Amino acid sequence: MIRVVFFLEEDGSAPLLDWLDELPRRAQDKCTERIERLRELGHWLRRPEADFLRDGIYELRVKAGRVQSRLLYFFHRQEAIVLSHGIVKQRADSPQREIESALQRKRAFERDPERHALEAP
Repeated sequence: MIRVVFFLEEDGSAPLLDWLDELPRRAQDKCTERIERLRELGHWLRRPEADFLRDGIYELRVKAGRVQSRLLYFFHRQEAIVLSHGIVKQRADSPQREIESALQRKRAFERDPERHALEAP
């Protein structure tokens, strides 16, 4: 198992946790299950559960009913998986601005991992 952390903003908020709180219970449960699969398999988790987007950014793919959610994440060396944030998917591809947000968080995390890490339970 690999360590999983939530990205922590400068203000102390965790974007993925805030986003999860807004989802229906069923979708929250499916996202939590997928995070556990990621913790167990790490780099070995593949489609249809996970996919590589670009520049070190990946997505967890979750479907609850007709709603498709994506949880963006990246790897920090061989030490941790960092969950950046989530989106409800409304188009065929992931919006570039969401990937850019994940890339900005990745750069911030690389500069100061201790400041931007909230341990997953």
